[in-house]
Amino acid sequence: MEVRPHRTIIRKKTREIKVGDVTVGGNSFISVQSMTNTLTTNIKETIKQIHSLEDAGADIVRVSCPDEGSTKSLKEIVKEVNVPIVADIHFHYKRAIEAAEMGASCLRINPGNIGSKDRILEVVKAAKENNCSIRIGVNAGSLDKKLLEKYKEPCPEALVESAQYNIKLLEDNNFFNFKISVKSSDIFLTVKAYKKLSEICNYPLHLGVTEAGGLFTGSIKSSIGIGQLLMDGIGDTIRVSLSSDPVDEVKAGYEILKSLGIRARGVNIISCPSCARQAFPVIETVKILEKKLSHIKKPITLSIIGCVVNGPGEAAHTEIGLTGGGQNSNLLYLSGVPHTKVANSEIIDKVVSLVEDKLKDTV
Repeated sequence: MEVRPHRTIIRKKTREIKVGDVTVGGNSFISVQSMTNTLTTNIKETIKQIHSLEDAGADIVRVSCPDEGSTKSLKEIVKEVNVPIVADIHFHYKRAIEAAEMGASCLRINPGNIGSKDRILEVVKAAKENNCSIRIGVNAGSLDKKLLEKYKEPCPEALVESAQYNIKLLEDNNFFNFKISVKSSDIFLTVKAYKKLSEICNYPLHLGVTEAGGLFTGSIKSSIGIGQLLMDGIGDTIRVSLSSDPVDEVKAGYEILKSLGIRARGVNIISCPSCARQAFPVIETVKILEKKLSHIKKPITLSIIGCVVNGPGEAAHTEIGLTGGGQNSNLLYLSGVPHTKVANSEIIDKVVSLVEDKLKDTV
C-alpha cells in the first residue's frame, strides 16, 4: 500500500534513446543518475564508489575524463561494473573520442567548451562507430561567448538557443541517439529553460539544478526545480547535484520520485514533526528506523505518528503504522488494521521485525 498524489502526472512522450542497456525517454522509467568524485585514474576506488552507487539504486553513473589517463582507465572500469558509464568531457574533444573507444555508454559534452564544429563532428563519428549515445550538456556557467554577447547574461533563451544549435548539428549528421540538459544553479532559470526546450523538441531531457549546494540546501533546491518539472510531465532522467557523498544524490533522487508517486524504492516513512502530544520520542525513533532499514530495497511505506490525532488516519494508508497511545501503550497497524499494542522500549525492534517479515512474505 503506497500513498499516491491526488494529481495524475501525464508525462510528455519523448524519443527513446539507449544509454548502454538503460532506455531513456519514451515509456521507460525515469532513471536516477549520479557522478563519481574519485580520480578516474584511481581505478580501484572509482569501481568501489560505482558499486556503492549501484547498491543505492543508481541506474547510470557518470565519471570525469579530464585527461588521457582517465579515458584509458574506462576500459577496465566498465568491465567491473553493471551500470552504464557516461564519460564527462570538457575542453578536449579527443577525450570524448577515446572514451567512446574505451567503452563508455554515453558522452556528456558541453558545447560551450568542447571546441569547433569540426571537432564536435569528430565526436559524433566516434559515438556512431562505438554505439555510444550523447548528452548535450548546456550549462549557464559555460555558454558560448557569442550567446553571452547576444543575450548579455545567461537566460532561458540563451540556454535553449545553444541546445537548438547543437540539436541541429547532430541531426544534420544523422545522429539522433542523444538527450539534452539545460542546467543552471538558478532554479527559475533552469525551470524556464527546460519548459521552453520541452515545447520545441521531443528528445529526452536530463533534469538537474547544477551546483545546487550541500546536502541540505542542495536537496531542497533540486526538489523544487526537478519536482515542478516532473509534475508538469517534463523529464526522463534526473541527477541531483550535491556537494556531498554521491550516494546521497541517488537517495535524494529517489525521494523526489517517491514523493511524486513516480517511482518507489526502499522504505518511505511518513512521520509527524512531533509536539507535546507525542507519546514516544518521534524524532529519535524515525532516525533510528531510517538507519536500521536503510538496506531495504523493496518499496514499503510506514507511518510513525506520535499521537492519535492523525495517527489512525495515516495508518489506514500505509503498510505498517504506529500511533502513539499514551501511557506507554502505542498501537501498531498492519495495512490499516489494528494489530498489537507496543511499549516505547519495544517500538524499534517490533517495527523492524514487522518490515522484514512483511517483505519476506512478498518474495
